[in-house]
Amino acid sequence: MHKIHLISGPRNISTAMMYSFGNRPDFSIIDEPFYASYLHNNKIDHPGKKAILTSQSVVAEDVIESLNIQNTATSYFFIKNMAHHIHTLDLNFILPFKNIFLIRDPARILWSFNKVIKEIHLDDIGIKQEYDIYTFLKEHNQKTVIINSDELLMNPPQYLKRICEDLSIDYDERMEKWEAGPRIEDGVWANHWYKNVHKSTGFIKQKSDFKGLPNHLKKIYEEALPYYEILNKHTIKLN
Repeated sequence: MHKIHLISGPRNISTAMMYSFGNRPDFSIIDEPFYASYLHNNKIDHPGKKAILTSQSVVAEDVIESLNIQNTATSYFFIKNMAHHIHTLDLNFILPFKNIFLIRDPARILWSFNKVIKEIHLDDIGIKQEYDIYTFLKEHNQKTVIINSDELLMNPPQYLKRICEDLSIDYDERMEKWEAGPRIEDGVWANHWYKNVHKSTGFIKQKSDFKGLPNHLKKIYEEALPYYEILNKHTIKLN
């Protein structure tokens, strides 16, 4: 069984990507298996924290072991992770995986994330951790695939085909559409974070109320931008 590992920041299209791969009959999916460990070990408060802590192991080593021994009837296994959930772990566990990075303009991430979490720091949005994990993988001569969600949303079918090509897997057009509503694999935090994707049936660019960042987020944006720009140089390009 081959493992495809998505590394993202919050308020991107990571759940839609999980649904896309999960709509294929040859894929099984798992949703943010280190979320409880992250909240427990960093003493961070998120919506639904109590339910999250009781729904998963808070011991990261146990989660890693479960991923390593994961065995399903499908040919592929898709793991969705937030970069900041795994950043401090022994990253050797991801070396056998095919690793995908999902990035987005940090201004858009900050704007969206601030609607749920009011006090934000650079480490909360994952982009620096994505850069660090990308650097780790390059140091170990690991091939990576980097996706800019804004570019994907301009031409989802062609972009998905390129993702599959870069992952050396066959394309399946069922990746383009899925049924609206939650999935059984959703984490217990879905009610707090997945409202838009539950209304979706595919990759559609949502109408945005973005009008520029308020002053208290601008410093974080300036800190995040260099990491985003480096990763963005290596994203999949259709042309």
